[in-house]
Amino acid sequence: MENSVTTISREELEELKEAFSKIDIDNSGYVSDYELQDLFKEASVPLPGYKVREIVEKIIAVTDNNKDGKINFEEFVSVIQELKSKDISKSFRKSINKKKGITAIGGTSSISSEGTQHSYSEEEKVAFVNWINKALQDDPDCKHLLPMDPTDDSLFKSLADGILLCKMINLSQPDTIDERAINKKKLTPFTVAENLDLALNSASAIGCTVVNIGSQDLKEGRPHLVLGLLWQIIKVGLFADIEISRNEALIGLLSDGEELEQLIKLSPEDLLLRWVNYHLDNAEWKKISNFSEDIKDSKAYYHLLKQIAPKGDNSGETAIDINLSGLNEKSDLKRAEYMLQQAEKLGCKQFVTPTDVVAGNPKLNMAFVANLFNTYPALHKPEISSYDVNLLEGESKEERTFRNWMNSLGVTPYINHLYSDLADALVIFQLYEMIRVPVQWNHVNKPPYPALGGKMKKIENCNYAVELGKTKARFSLVGIGGQDLNEGNPTLTLALIWQLMRRYTLNVLSDLGEGEKVNDEIIIKWVNQTLANSNKSTSITSFKIRYFSCSENWCLYICPTRRLSRSEAKNGYDSICMLDGKRTE
Repeated sequence: MENSVTTISREELEELKEAFSKIDIDNSGYVSDYELQDLFKEASVPLPGYKVREIVEKIIAVTDNNKDGKINFEEFVSVIQELKSKDISKSFRKSINKKKGITAIGGTSSISSEGTQHSYSEEEKVAFVNWINKALQDDPDCKHLLPMDPTDDSLFKSLADGILLCKMINLSQPDTIDERAINKKKLTPFTVAENLDLALNSASAIGCTVVNIGSQDLKEGRPHLVLGLLWQIIKVGLFADIEISRNEALIGLLSDGEELEQLIKLSPEDLLLRWVNYHLDNAEWKKISNFSEDIKDSKAYYHLLKQIAPKGDNSGETAIDINLSGLNEKSDLKRAEYMLQQAEKLGCKQFVTPTDVVAGNPKLNMAFVANLFNTYPALHKPEISSYDVNLLEGESKEERTFRNWMNSLGVTPYINHLYSDLADALVIFQLYEMIRVPVQWNHVNKPPYPALGGKMKKIENCNYAVELGKTKARFSLVGIGGQDLNEGNPTLTLALIWQLMRRYTLNVLSDLGEGEKVNDEIIIKWVNQTLANSNKSTSITSFKIRYFSCSENWCLYICPTRRLSRSEAKNGYDSICMLDGKRTE
């Protein structure tokens, strides 16, 4: 029987990217076939030479489209997926499980395939437990669960009633869940299931990928799924303010000659790295390029702590002295231990132990640095008179909803900025496949794009995305061209994304109804019947929003109003029709 291709999780993908970048030392976007053995070793998947040669002959011949012996990242991931789907994955797991702090558990159900197992990091479990214990220690609804013991499996048991998960989601994104909706007393299997479903739906709403995770998985405390979801929730909270629209002081990270629009397009991870290097530059210390290999000796951390610690000048803050004597320690482990003692002075010791620093755990070290940023950013808000203030407005509720919806489906790459991250249409193609519109991938241009002509490659993709929408999905895309998507035209891009989201939702409802076609009339009837059964006098008649005037009738259904820019608000508008820019009622 042929094996199905194994899915690569977002966390695994990040680790593979890091491994690839270490071998691709010239940043060409490629590695050569003779570098594959080193690449597999860097990706914690060591293979003997003969096996690598077999891979080169059997798999690379198929995935190396150019037949030039060069392999880009996407081709490398395809190889990993192919390997993990075959018997060789057993040797992968053996090598992975030898890594310190990795625990292997059996298959996720009683009918799991023999030999199936999932790994999770003990270090991550300990870090998450300590973070939750501190963050929710004063919450009266969590008294029966906290503090958890980081040395045992209490984390997985404590999440079983859903309360802790809901609290963590609200901690990361305040007011996501109405506290009144959480069942807290006299819990039954039914109310526990309600809590877990509420947590999963809410995690999806803030952009966490919850595909293939169910309430039963959380209730049973399946470690790899629990830790994966917790990391996403924690990361959302840690990165919430690493965004220029929410923290204008980040404008101070602009490089010489760089436009503000370029800085805005950076992901939170890239901004965090830029922030660290900004302070290292001020400390006259060498910059880092990652949160793994480059921080193992703790020296960059020492200089970062020294730069961000309050100086007690005229700010009213008490000065905190960071002692750099630990820099002279010869042992990396001891040096890391002394560094974290200095971090404790700032109240920012969370997420890492000395061992995590020396091991270069990228996930925990990134969380450690994000916590430092949130506590002591040590940036000064610049004069913004020379910048376009409209660029600093941030995303509207509609834009955030669409972005989180896409991320919840596990699209790659992760969408940080709605318009710029859709500019090559690759994510749009993934969404088409999710709504059962087939994509001819041999018609799609894939990264890395050439320096010359790269924009045209992206526009070609966008043209194909519009064509699919018109001919295969039967969307109404009047006046929308590929260039509109490439340039990030908000009105026209959202018109397409809304129809994709609507089709996806209707497909889900149809599947739940055993294939019965779902339309507005059926949904409205169900809503009104549900309200009537609950003795409510309210009802709805339509989902439509009325507008003064619109050039396309279909926009009466699919176009929500958008939030005004500052200049539009000053001109007296209330809200704007997203299709043709006309003022609404």
